[in-house]
Amino acid sequence: MRCPECDATENRVVDTRSSRGGRAVRRRRECTVCGARFTTYEYIEERPVQVLKRSGAVEDFNRGKLLRSVKVACAKRPISASQMEALVDDIEDMLSAQVGIEILSLKLGTLVMERLSPMDRVAYVRFASVYRNFQDAGEFQEFVDEITAAQEREELQRNQVELPF
Repeated sequence: MRCPECDATENRVVDTRSSRGGRAVRRRRECTVCGARFTTYEYIEERPVQVLKRSGAVEDFNRGKLLRSVKVACAKRPISASQMEALVDDIEDMLSAQVGIEILSLKLGTLVMERLSPMDRVAYVRFASVYRNFQDAGEFQEFVDEITAAQEREELQRNQVELPF
């Protein structure tokens, strides 16, 4: 490692910790030449997951892009940044377990929607409106009606009282 201050290669590790849920190692280093302290991160080099887009294009999975889309869906909703990070971490962990795969962008969107649905219905609908690619307001209204009906069924099941024989 080269020191960012003096460009020397002589340094020592002062502290080592696990980071990013065990997917990285954070090392605090001290340059033996100038005494400057700096931090480095080590990551396992993974084979990239490929995302197959609707258009037929293929691109590498981009965690930042997924997190941005989740943040847009969750804007002005009672969902914390740590919850959004955890959601994306969960999906990334699931994809990492299947190293070197290709995933359809629609499947990726479905994974996000499955995790957003119990967290916040509005964020779920916002995200779904992009991934479902509704062509008109009628399709969107049908989707909202389906969600409302499912929510009402859940509420009925929760309030269902069993009668004794």
